[in-house]
Amino acid sequence: MSPTAVLDTRALNRATLARQLLLDHADVPVLDAVAHLGGLQAQEPQEPFVGLWSRLRAFDPAELSDRLVRRSVVRTHLMRRTVHLVTADDALAWRARHGPMLRQRVLGTYRRELDGIDLGELAAAGQAVMADGEPRSMTELARALAERWPAPPPRALGEMLIAALLPVAQLPPRGLWRQKSGVRNVLLSSWLGREIAEPSPDSSDPVGQALVRRYLAAYGPAASADLRAWCGLAGLPAAIAAMREELVTFRDGNGRELLDLPDAPLPDPGTPAPVRFLPAFDNAILGYHDRGRIIDDADRGLSVAGARVVLVDGRVAATWSAEAGTVVVTPLHRFSRADRTDVAEQGRALASFLSDGDSHGVRIAASG
Repeated sequence: MSPTAVLDTRALNRATLARQLLLDHADVPVLDAVAHLGGLQAQEPQEPFVGLWSRLRAFDPAELSDRLVRRSVVRTHLMRRTVHLVTADDALAWRARHGPMLRQRVLGTYRRELDGIDLGELAAAGQAVMADGEPRSMTELARALAERWPAPPPRALGEMLIAALLPVAQLPPRGLWRQKSGVRNVLLSSWLGREIAEPSPDSSDPVGQALVRRYLAAYGPAASADLRAWCGLAGLPAAIAAMREELVTFRDGNGRELLDLPDAPLPDPGTPAPVRFLPAFDNAILGYHDRGRIIDDADRGLSVAGARVVLVDGRVAATWSAEAGTVVVTPLHRFSRADRTDVAEQGRALASFLSDGDSHGVRIAASG
């Protein structure tokens, strides 16, 4: 395909599905899937399990739990300042590059409360408290420093420390399959037994280049604004400029330049797309500034409201919830008979997964 070709919405949709492992169930280990996807949004602790169930063949949730316990994947604040489930290697490689963005985003919320505080001093004090390796909640850490910084509300002090200044991991049992637990944090380097990669002085931004490659492998073709929407970083212009010769470009229907890796999958737009159930805040949707490739503009608010969604023919066509062993599907528009059959079949499979086979199946509500 010509590098100046225009890719319409359906072509971009099928590319997204293929790279997000949503066009066919992938036969890859859990760790490889988490790495390929650049992590999974994990603000809601149980949602990554549904995300991987929808993508992997014969997914065993115990394998993901085991990876968390064995520390090959971690829960940490990273992209967009949200909690992500990422591989240990990615957490260590990417955390320093995300640090300034994390600080700015927390300041955007608590600038007035934190006015006048030297963030370097605050970080050093927090590091000293956490150096003993004892797991702490955000509130406990804030209270430990309240005598030195009595003015800010504990929430502001704690969020700046835990979500921005201190690279930390959220410890199991939080995030394990079917377990509920509060957030307990330890320093990321202590938990993983390895140090975080230091920021590179190279002006071509090698870590940014790695992020660009990983993003395009799992989300491309995409614009720089889409990349920024995924990671929260400011477009990575130096990285993209340094990579121009290795990237190919397309245009979308609005004339935007789309970046891509050469020889990355671009399925035929006519490729059938199976029904897929996505968890709340799935990056297949949130990982783009222009989400029109997968969700209609009229329904865009669902993607930021925590709605779990159903893809029909590759696009958001319904929301879903789980109630007492039953998966309840609420269509956004009327299903065809064939679509209704496929949604019901996949919904029953999801209900069985969520309830260990002791399910009551699926119920499709009236369309909205």
